[in-house]
Amino acid sequence: MTGLPPANTGYSNTPSSGAAAGQAPRGRGPFGWIRNHRGLAASVVLAVAALALVIGTQLAPKGDTVPLSVHNAGPNGARALAQILGRHGVDVHTPNRFDAALADLRSSSSPTLLLYDRNGILGKPQLAALAAAADRVVVISPRLDTLTALDVGIHQAGVVPDAVPVLDPRCSQADANAAGQVTGQGGFVYDGGTTCYRAAGTAGMLATSGDRRTAVLGSTAVLGNDKLDDLGNAALAVRLLGASPDLVWYLPSLEDVTVTGHGKTLDDLAPGWARFLGPWLLLVAVAAIVWRGRRDGPLVFEPLPVVVKAVETAEGRARLYQDSRALDQARDNLRAGMLARISGKVRLGPGAGAEDIIAAAARLLGRDPAAVRVLVNERPATEARLVAWSQAMDKLEKEVMTQ
Repeated sequence: MTGLPPANTGYSNTPSSGAAAGQAPRGRGPFGWIRNHRGLAASVVLAVAALALVIGTQLAPKGDTVPLSVHNAGPNGARALAQILGRHGVDVHTPNRFDAALADLRSSSSPTLLLYDRNGILGKPQLAALAAAADRVVVISPRLDTLTALDVGIHQAGVVPDAVPVLDPRCSQADANAAGQVTGQGGFVYDGGTTCYRAAGTAGMLATSGDRRTAVLGSTAVLGNDKLDDLGNAALAVRLLGASPDLVWYLPSLEDVTVTGHGKTLDDLAPGWARFLGPWLLLVAVAAIVWRGRRDGPLVFEPLPVVVKAVETAEGRARLYQDSRALDQARDNLRAGMLARISGKVRLGPGAGAEDIIAAAARLLGRDPAAVRVLVNERPATEARLVAWSQAMDKLEKEVMTQ
């Protein structure tokens, strides 16, 4: 048939102006993706920043926290004692491996060895080599295996009672008598040789072997920074460790396990098949993720038990207002809705007030703003007047929308 326009098939052979100009469609490229996914991009940035903060915190150098370390300035460290000994002319060596400690002892003519093997890492051959190279050995709170390997006639005998926080020398040893009272809290007592600082019986917190080359002190508090200035702790520590110009301060660590051959690591204790357990568990975890992982599929319609139309909701709310005779509430809702719709028509922003919207609507219709304001701000007192007012408001809105 002639005279009819061609049917709109939905296709067009005419390129758009943007495509003709060679411009990329909006939203393409990395910046377009970031603009369209601001929330996801912000989450990724925050996650990367948090991960960098955690990694930086873990990799940042931390202070020495090893108990009785001369580099530890904490309460359980011995930095203060090392500085005091240095001012008394004692050269404090701090080897961190068994070979280095043995070399430091052999390089001096009459060295003193402080040994604090709190984990019992060293074995009998290593302890014998250290004792033979040292002129004097001071062992701090040794374990049973360490005392047995030293074989100097000193044995464990218990702990210092909690009711005895301070111990007197109660012996004839010159160093103990010159130092006087020391802290006994948390200490261990030993029997054999010459014992001092006895809480009861013959066992004492300080025991010296018969040849006076080995001294066993059952307290780390006497040497620690926290209690060093209490009682005669500092005096006893300086007398025990400052007799020689060279002091080898040796604290065995887990690095000495493989060197000394004493003790077993986790690799030694684990069975042979355990090395394949980690990759197998990783494979099982990946398979479980693939099997049970959540996949994003197409959107499907979910039938709801009840579908309530919008008009039914509005009618139900209106009946509630009618039953409760809430004229003011109904009027406010109608007025607010009408003003919001007119605001979009007259192109006012969300911050515009009612007076601004009324003035703009009056200019658009060419009416007196006062008359429009009286109509919009009216408060009907009866249901009949509310119906008439709402009809007038609806008419006003339609006039604005058709402009």
